[in-house]
Amino acid sequence: MTHDHSMHHGDDTPDDKSCCHHDHAAEAKQPDSAYDHVPAGYSGTVWTCPMHPQVRETSNTGCPICGMALEPETATLVEDTRELDDMTRRFWVGVALSVPLLVITMGEMVPGVSLPGIVHTPAFNWVQAALATPVVAWCGWPFFVRGWRSIVNRSPNMFTLIALGTGVAYLYSLAATVIPGAFPETLRGADGRVPVYFESAAVITTLVLLGQVLELRARQATSGAIRALLQLTPPTARIVREDGTEEDIQLEAITSGDRLRVRPGESVPVDGEILEGHSSLDESMVTGEPLPVEKSTGDAVTGGTVNQTGAFVMKATHVGEDTLLSRIVKMVSEAQRSRAPIQGLADKVAGWFVPAVVLIAVVTFLIWFLAGPEPRFAHALINAVAVLIIACPCALGLATPMSIMVATGKGAQAGVLIRNADALETLEKVDTLVIDKTGTLTEGHPELVTVEAAGDLSEADLLIAAAGVETSSEHPLAAAIVRGTKGRNLTPGKASGFQSTTGEGAEADVDGKHVAVGNAKLMHRLDAFDETLARHADGFRARGQTVMFVAIDGRPAGLIGVADPIKKTTQPAIDRLHAEGLRIVMLTGDNETTAHAVAEELGIDEVHADVSPEDKKNVVAKLQADGAVVAMAGDGINDAPALALANVGIAMGTGTDVAMESAGVTLVKGDLMGVAKAQTLSRATMRNIRQNLFFAFVYNSLGVPVAAGILYPVFGLLLSPMIAAAAMSLSSVSVISNALRLRTLNL
Repeated sequence: MTHDHSMHHGDDTPDDKSCCHHDHAAEAKQPDSAYDHVPAGYSGTVWTCPMHPQVRETSNTGCPICGMALEPETATLVEDTRELDDMTRRFWVGVALSVPLLVITMGEMVPGVSLPGIVHTPAFNWVQAALATPVVAWCGWPFFVRGWRSIVNRSPNMFTLIALGTGVAYLYSLAATVIPGAFPETLRGADGRVPVYFESAAVITTLVLLGQVLELRARQATSGAIRALLQLTPPTARIVREDGTEEDIQLEAITSGDRLRVRPGESVPVDGEILEGHSSLDESMVTGEPLPVEKSTGDAVTGGTVNQTGAFVMKATHVGEDTLLSRIVKMVSEAQRSRAPIQGLADKVAGWFVPAVVLIAVVTFLIWFLAGPEPRFAHALINAVAVLIIACPCALGLATPMSIMVATGKGAQAGVLIRNADALETLEKVDTLVIDKTGTLTEGHPELVTVEAAGDLSEADLLIAAAGVETSSEHPLAAAIVRGTKGRNLTPGKASGFQSTTGEGAEADVDGKHVAVGNAKLMHRLDAFDETLARHADGFRARGQTVMFVAIDGRPAGLIGVADPIKKTTQPAIDRLHAEGLRIVMLTGDNETTAHAVAEELGIDEVHADVSPEDKKNVVAKLQADGAVVAMAGDGINDAPALALANVGIAMGTGTDVAMESAGVTLVKGDLMGVAKAQTLSRATMRNIRQNLFFAFVYNSLGVPVAAGILYPVFGLLLSPMIAAAAMSLSSVSVISNALRLRTLNL
């Protein structure tokens, strides 16, 4: 039987998800093998850098490029806090030794404080050395290791500057203590001693450690969304054996095909299908939708969702890494490590920044040493160290990856899966959204909505006769008529002699009468066409329905209208997208009348009906040629060519049927509101990144000249290296704190 096939997708392309594989990640720079030290077949934890994903190590030895602590490539429920614990230990030892050192060296600057006589003797330098040496040598040891690695790897970074700054101050002070006679009179103070800067080296080290501790803690918070997802699955599941006995088994022991019992209040352990029972499930952590979803026999359930009221037995269909939740966690982890194009700017700046800072520090030293006030060497050394410390580009490096990490986690909790940072950045620039109608704007399941009987025939008799014919058909519209008939508590008539005619409809003998269901062409052939019914049919089509005529024993009997209902969330989503300034274009294989009826009801800007998959691709190409930045939202199968061509492809998933590999963005719940959420997330993230980059640039642009002493000739102000260290640490923490604000974003 052939009705108007355009009602249901209308563009029957092969089910080839690969052709819509718009892999931005593949277009990105491939990992540099020079930084990949993981041997083939290695099964342990792989560590990588959030700022340099090409770095892959078998242990957390720090990034050879930027020096940052590494993170596990695969998210785990149990956090590895060894780096944080180590830095915290070193910080508290540093505090315990730096505070008394600071008090005895700076105490005489506080009015009313008198210090012991030893302060003004050469022995006092040895006291300072005793307190400072453990801080610099042990507490600051990781900085020197990373600084040395940066020089060996020819990747100067923040640790290059920290190691240089603290190392110069400490070694100079140590030399002045051990061999004071080697220093000329011009470098001595009024009391004849060579000034030392042990307290600067120790306090800078301690403040940088504080910054590291705060940064590591904040970085842990960025992966909170992934851990929240990992916590959704229960550690055990209750298996129902063949003999009816039940027992609790570990989640890892579940295999595909196992029967599992899920009781009220428990989490669904793996993806599967309900065999017995019914319940309502809270799917909010997977789909972002707060309302519980009713489930009964035959319905699919997703691992990690929470069973609320009823109990049911399910069959496991996807276990381990194949579950939706595992795939979501993997996708989010990969997205968090991907690089946004905007980060290229920060990378370019950081590439020349450290060598430039070292040069500025040398120039600062020379200017102060040659033309500064007495004691010249002391001023030259202090200002050069201040320049090295304040200019650490860590805030610049953190600006982009921290925002990406938080945003992708936030999106996952709202059912919006971002495949990579490139897609997130491009989505912000989108000004045109192209959408399919069936399954995107509408439910994708046609429903019986109109029954109009002619003459003395009742609507019930018309439906029984038509459904009798349609029972033998496999077309989606036929199924809608049969479902609608049963929904009205009517039983389709018994049919025999079924036959379908391509392009017309179908006929059969139902309860002793010859019944035909189809289009006007079939009615004309049977000489059963009725002008009045045809006018009514046009009116129903204008409301978005697909209409079929029914004839019984060669006479017009009535007509039946089927429609694909618009999703409840479609109108609010379109209103929200319009408010964001997006133009919405609908592409559909449906006929013009139905398509325009839906478009007019929803306020869609542009409609292209009766289009094939190739036509959809051409429309996207034309929009792009006209200067539009296009996002295409579709089911990832029929819309494959257009999805692949669009600037951002958005796969509309439904429950566990998610084409995760098909597009830059995947919506776990096939709902247009998810597109609006993705757009909001993208714009907020890019705004956040720009704020971070602006802050980092301004901080370094202002901090370096001040540290070099530019304010001294006018205001007599110099920046202490210790204040520079505090400012440097706070700059990194402020960038991360700003990124963490994305966690509170209302999607």
